[in-house]
Amino acid sequence: MAFSWSRVAPLCLVVLALAVAIVGQNYAAPPPLTPALGVCVLAGVWLLWRGTGSKAGGGQRTFGGLLRHYAAVKAVRWLGERQRRKLEADARNVTQVQEETLLKRLRKNANTCYGKQYDFRSMNGSGGFRAHHPVTTYEHYRELIGRVAAGEDKVLIAEEPSLLAVTSGTSGPSAVLLSTEDTNRDFFLQGVAVCLDAMHEAFPATNSLQRTTKFFYTPALRRSESGIPIGTNSSTPSSSRHVLHLYTTPAPALEVPGEKEALYLHLLFALKDPSVGTLESNFASTIFYAFIALQNHWQELVDDIEQGKVSSALALDPRLRARLEALMKPDPQRAAQLRAHFQNGFRGIAKQLWPQLNLVLAVDSGSNQIYGEMLRESYCRGVPFYSPFYAATEGLIGVNLWPQESSRRYVLCPRSMFCEFLPETSLEDASPHTLLMEEVVEGQNYELVITNASGLYRYRIGDIVKVVGFHHKCPIVEFQYRRGQMLNVRGEKVSELLFLGALKKAVGQWPPAQLVDYCCAESGIMGDSIGGSDPHYQVFLELKGVRNLTEEQRYKLDICLQQDSAVYKSFRIKGSIGPMRVQLVAEGAFRELQTQMMASSNTSPNTFKMHRVLHRREDAHFLLGKTIS
Repeated sequence: MAFSWSRVAPLCLVVLALAVAIVGQNYAAPPPLTPALGVCVLAGVWLLWRGTGSKAGGGQRTFGGLLRHYAAVKAVRWLGERQRRKLEADARNVTQVQEETLLKRLRKNANTCYGKQYDFRSMNGSGGFRAHHPVTTYEHYRELIGRVAAGEDKVLIAEEPSLLAVTSGTSGPSAVLLSTEDTNRDFFLQGVAVCLDAMHEAFPATNSLQRTTKFFYTPALRRSESGIPIGTNSSTPSSSRHVLHLYTTPAPALEVPGEKEALYLHLLFALKDPSVGTLESNFASTIFYAFIALQNHWQELVDDIEQGKVSSALALDPRLRARLEALMKPDPQRAAQLRAHFQNGFRGIAKQLWPQLNLVLAVDSGSNQIYGEMLRESYCRGVPFYSPFYAATEGLIGVNLWPQESSRRYVLCPRSMFCEFLPETSLEDASPHTLLMEEVVEGQNYELVITNASGLYRYRIGDIVKVVGFHHKCPIVEFQYRRGQMLNVRGEKVSELLFLGALKKAVGQWPPAQLVDYCCAESGIMGDSIGGSDPHYQVFLELKGVRNLTEEQRYKLDICLQQDSAVYKSFRIKGSIGPMRVQLVAEGAFRELQTQMMASSNTSPNTFKMHRVLHRREDAHFLLGKTIS
């Protein structure tokens, strides 16, 4: 049943006033308490009405849904303020907090097979731990995690893992790591709660009761031989079941297993609600491709809203379809509004569809940087963006306390992980020496080495970060690149950040071209398909606005990279590296590649990140087959 505050709130006040009068007549003792109680009740209802009715943002909402939303906002706000105060205190006392975090992990897991092997019980600080435990990579844990998956207890951690978490595989084959309740609790308390506090402070309008459209999907879970779930470690509909009333997508739609069908339903129910306040997803790429789908299917979506149905083209279970169609009512007025907006074009369409849209909430740093830029320039023009977390399958790493800044800076969370820093100049050393939080230098690049709550000890996660400052005494970092995502055919080591900068400069010289997506492959993985030549980069681009590039335009990219990388330029001058080969691929090629890569790696749409350097020959050949120029 739809609920209207303007009609019901006065009635509530009248009913409560009558109730107070009755209480006053039938319960005379003690007389002074009854009027006071009545005044308190009336004041409480008035405050509740002001707090919910004034923030509901329009749209048809049920009374119960509004109250649950109001309670959730208030509870999270209180928790966020509390956790923010804790982070501020920890940031002033980083050395002690890091020692406490490490010792907590070591003592909890001292009686495991691994803890006994490295004598965790005898370690009383980071000095002894670093002296006796090596810096590790995934190969160090592969066999141990296999034993956990088979059902062996207390191998790496004291408790049973809640999930065998599959990584996104951007630096090579997907790995399987352990995830625990401690990891999830830390992520929520130290990450989600703190970021929501920062968000509400920076964007007060998000403190309203407008609903959020969250693009997330139900992943396909497998089971290990001992029954432990295997899947991606991210926000999913099942992990968010207690707060689904905050989202525009109804619960039945979140049961749909297919990404294509689920995305259509996310868009359908978002379009029905003109008062959406936030667009949210783990990564900006998910929101970008949602708008691509909207641009391709808006007529079908508008027809569904106009007629109050769900498209017959969707492959849905008949019972699930019936539940969804029960939520649809013909709305020709909303359909007419939407049709008019779409016919006016898609530049800035988000604000046209949802005039009260306050925020896009998604990570848009690292490999998602280009998607954030494209959204800001096109579909979501005029809408603020907030990139809240720096996190990985290994757990929460940092939080962004500066939502309104254009740079994506993250203060490290000292109670989430014990962090060490490997200087960029020492990445190839056989026995590298690491630094602690209090020892790093502003302006320098480091690889992160972490000890977490899920059985990883002094583990190189492959992320290179730059220390850009300190919050009190805690390092603030910017993500730079993944070690496994470097182009390196002759030892030149061109990072993703460096290549993207050159690519954006080149595209700027190809008007009216707009970059949609890109990736590269080293010529060595291409085999005989490209013929014999000097080692070089094979570059695949999806562009808007052009269908062809001249040879001179293609060569611009090579020149731009030479301007930005002296090492690459020296190899080009000597002829050790050949000129880039730039291929334009068909529209939608990268979306198809994403589907293929997810299928081969068991990665979920919730966690997928496009690989900027391809390592599998079949992926490079797939794009080669999509070449149009």
